Amino acid sequence: MDAVVFSAGTDGLRSDDLLGFFVGWPNPPSPDERLEIVRSADEVVVCTTADGLVVGFATAITDRRFAAYIPLVEVLPGHQGRGIGGQMVTALLERLRSCYMIDLVCDDDVVPFYERLGGTRLNAVA
Repeated sequence: MDAVVFSAGTDGLRSDDLLGFFVGWPNPPSPDERLEIVRSADEVVVCTTADGLVVGFATAITDRRFAAYIPLVEVLPGHQGRGIGGQMVTALLERLRSCYMIDLVCDDDVVPFYERLGGTRLNAVA
């Protein structure tokens, strides 16, 4: 894997840094909306290359005691399969370890990814 840097925060992050994400989403947020979403999260992990290219980010919303929800784990398509997503989720799980439950919703094709990280598939009502 190329050298990457994981940071906890959004200092210096610009909407242009978030281009190329949300691939396959039927109605993805605009770059400005993406930036606001990331900045509004209670916890965030941003992954950049040594030259400053943002290649991934993950967010969590939490009360820091009982519950947390991980709504976004995004890695640029050209950087997927290198362990970046797993490292970001692991970092979030570590920060959220005081919570009784940590939930996320994902497509069926990525369930095995989260199961490898210790997740358990459960039923939900939408």
